[in-house]
Formats: sequence, structure tokens, C-alpha cells
Amino acid sequence: MSNVSNITIVTTTTSSFLKFSSTARVWIYLIPNVLSICCSIFVLYHFLFKRTLRQALNNHVIIILIIIGLIYELTDVFWLIHYYHFHFALFSTPAFALIWMYIDFAFEITQVMLFAWATIERHILIFHSGWLSTKKKRFFVHYLPIIIIITYGMVYYGVIIFFPLCSFTFDNTHLYGVTGNPCIYKFIPFIAKWDWIVNQIIPTVIIIIFSLALLIRVLLQKHRLHRSINWKKQRKMIIQLISISLIYFIFFIPYTLISAAYTFGLSRTFAPALAYYSGVFLFYMIFLVPFAACTTLPDFKTKIKQLFCCNYRRQRVVHPTT
Repeated sequence: MSNVSNITIVTTTTSSFLKFSSTARVWIYLIPNVLSICCSIFVLYHFLFKRTLRQALNNHVIIILIIIGLIYELTDVFWLIHYYHFHFALFSTPAFALIWMYIDFAFEITQVMLFAWATIERHILIFHSGWLSTKKKRFFVHYLPIIIIITYGMVYYGVIIFFPLCSFTFDNTHLYGVTGNPCIYKFIPFIAKWDWIVNQIIPTVIIIIFSLALLIRVLLQKHRLHRSINWKKQRKMIIQLISISLIYFIFFIPYTLISAAYTFGLSRTFAPALAYYSGVFLFYMIFLVPFAACTTLPDFKTKIKQLFCCNYRRQRVVHPTT
């Protein structure tokens, strides 16, 4: 790594706001990425190997979100860190650039669409549990939407990235995984607009509306009945959803709105600082989801103490005397 003096914020001659140096961005991503990977493994261990948590319907989308995020962190984010440290891509091939672009688009947007569905499903789980009373209902209401969203996200981006109707020009010094777009966007603008509207703006609006609606609905129910429907049982589901929603509000929504505005013709001289900083910290949406999920684990404080506590009490052994 470079010396510590490089871990600063530098200015550019073309912008009036502060930008991070390459070394600073390495540390901005490296430390939270490693912590998030550890937290993801910790959460997945409990969600997958404990039957009650694994079978809970409200945990299924969260488990998939964490798995997608973990793959993203082990590939896309580490490739990004390598780029900022060495100033060139890990592999100098067009195939690697396309794979990087695919993971960056497909995994991130699929995660957003899945969470948008989770905000809708929480209303069903809390207020309309009868819709899931049979295996057939559970399949159509719970499992089928998840399958459709994952299949759509992975197939859609696979088609527009790997099977374009245009030529792909490779440049090893260009950061395709973050700043590159499928070349088909230039030749068929409708696909770019579809991507922003259907895959990003609509899920963003759903997250905002249904998260706020859940919070208001629960508060009204609690005020009306002097308790929220089995509050102790549903509290963790609500806290989990609101916590993750806040992460998306802070790190994903600003980036989506400003980027979509640029796509639809807004001048890039408008709010360049917002576009830059929201892009830099967009990855924190992936980093923080496991931490929001782990706080709702049963006996979370006890598990943390067991994980990090190193001083154990020694038990005295009493020997019988003759």
C-alpha cells in the first residue's frame, strides 16, 4: 500500500467538491467489506443451521439477500479494491470485464428487487397470514415471486450484457465493473430506460411506500387495540425490515434518483457532488444488510458474548477426601 499521507481527500481541477484518492477508496471498501463478510457468515450459519430460523418464511428473502451480497463482496468488491490499488483490472480480458459487469448489475439489482418484494410480503406475513395457510398458497404467494425475481434478474442482465447487438471494446484501465454500461444501451435507448424504470425506480418506490405503510399500519393497529397484533412475535420482523429499509434509503435511493435523472436528460452539471458521493458509498448498501439482519437473531447479545469473550470462569474441582 502507499504511505498514510495518500489516505486523504484530494480535489480536482474540474470539480468544486472533494474527491477521494485511490488509496482512500481502498480502505473505504476493504475494512467494511471484510467485516461484512464475517458478519454474513455468522448470520448465515444461524439462519441455515437452525431449523426454526431456516423454516421461518420471513427469513427466506433475507437469507437470499445475504447470500447474493456475500458473492458480490467476494468478487465485485475485491476486484474493485484491486483496481484502485494497482490501477488496472485483475485480468486483462474482455470476458472478465463482461463477467464483472454482469455481477455488478445482476446481483446488485436483483438484491434490490428482492427486498422490494420483502417489503410487500411483510404486510402479508403480519396482517394476512391466512394467505399462507396451505402449501399451495405458500408456493404461489411466497416461493413463486422469489423464484421469478431471481430468474428475471439473472437472465435479463445475462442477455443484455453477454449477447449484445453491438461491439465491445476492451480497455484494461477502464473500470467496467462500476462505471461501464452494456453497450446495447447506446444503440437501443429503450432498454436503458426500461432498466432504470422497471428494475430500479419502481423497486425504490415500492421500498419507500411499503416500508412507511408497514410502520404506520403497525402504529395505528397498536394505538387502536392498545397492542399490535401479537407484538412480541412480529416485532423482530418489523424491526428487521425497517432497519434494512433505512440502509436502502440512505445508500441506494439517492444514487438511483440522480443517475436516472441523468439518463433521462438532466445535465450532469446538476448536483455532481451528490452523484459522486452516492456512487462511492453505494456499496455500503451491500455491506450493512448483514448487520441489520443479525441484530434480530434470537439471543443476539448472548451469541456475541460467546463469540468474542475470551475470559472464561474456571470451575473449581472438589476432590473427595478420605
